[in-house]
Amino acid sequence: MRLGIDGQKLPEVKKRGPLKSLEHVRDLGLSGIFFSTVLDMSETLDKGELTEIRAKADELGLYLESGVGKINPYCSAEAPEFRAIGDGDVIKGFTRMIEASAAIGCRELWVSPGNFKSEYRGRLANDRFRTDVTWDEQLQATEKVLLKLAPVARANGVHLNMETHDEITSFEILRLIETVGEDCMGVVFDTANGLQRAEHPVYAAKRVAPYVRQTHIKDAYVAHATGGLDFQTRPVGRGIVDFATIIPILARANPNLNLSLEVAASVEDKPRKANPRQCIEIDDPVWRAGHPDLNAEELEAYLAMVAAFEKRVALGEIPDWESYEAANYGYPTYEAQAYGFKQAIGFIKNSAHYIETVCAENGIDLVQPSVKRAAA
Repeated sequence: MRLGIDGQKLPEVKKRGPLKSLEHVRDLGLSGIFFSTVLDMSETLDKGELTEIRAKADELGLYLESGVGKINPYCSAEAPEFRAIGDGDVIKGFTRMIEASAAIGCRELWVSPGNFKSEYRGRLANDRFRTDVTWDEQLQATEKVLLKLAPVARANGVHLNMETHDEITSFEILRLIETVGEDCMGVVFDTANGLQRAEHPVYAAKRVAPYVRQTHIKDAYVAHATGGLDFQTRPVGRGIVDFATIIPILARANPNLNLSLEVAASVEDKPRKANPRQCIEIDDPVWRAGHPDLNAEELEAYLAMVAAFEKRVALGEIPDWESYEAANYGYPTYEAQAYGFKQAIGFIKNSAHYIETVCAENGIDLVQPSVKRAAA
């Protein structure tokens, strides 16, 4: 296994560009970058640019991963670049992205079924609970797009890997794989997103492990609050996710899997609104009815996990939501936005160190880069 980072959350990635960002990753002591889409490497899919990036990654001994994008057609208007790269034809755009990625050896490609908008609180923050179209209709439309792209994926030796994103459940992803075919489809396992669907991370890991081909390694604070449960990204190892159990599950299923940290972006890279509480409306009847696969055993385990985490918060082992916001973002006034480049780098280094420790304690071979990182 190798440990790298999601390119969207790498500090200054847009400022530095792909080539300098690869050097930045190497200097941080990480082993690769997972660019969300190939357009993040070249907006025009320029063969020369992409070949140069591939060569640079190889020169530095780094892994290079990529993706196609959000393929739910009900989200297409929010991502006009996918239509533009196909000269007005979205499917042609995705096809060109698949072909360009495969040409530089990126054959494990991220796809996503929707959007998350942190400016909205509760279930309306993600597309699962849109009121203009049902989630079942969105899933059916997404399945049709996957079936259209499946021959292209097979022809290029590619897997389209659906992320366990904020709005979709692992059960739904497995059904998509069964329909489309595991020869051209897999999973990007985000270790924390399933918490928003009341999925226990260990249960979810066991379900999807045979199909996991890419990852987002992320941790979170989850505890009761007004309206349900708060969700807040935390450094890996300082949240609710049991990585000591999950990483070995993933390693047994795919020893060559890349572990890509998905961390909190600095405020310079991604400006944020004040007080962005992310509420999981777990007790709301509409929310509960929208999760028909959620069974009593897993829900009980999930709530027990939350209760155990809340005890640690009460004991002061883990800062609560307000304390963490105050320390990192100047809550409640937000006059001093402390979480900048330096803090984001510290977040990355602490998270990386934790995963390295978990791997070492479990006898998992984690390929190390030639440059070791300095202490955070």
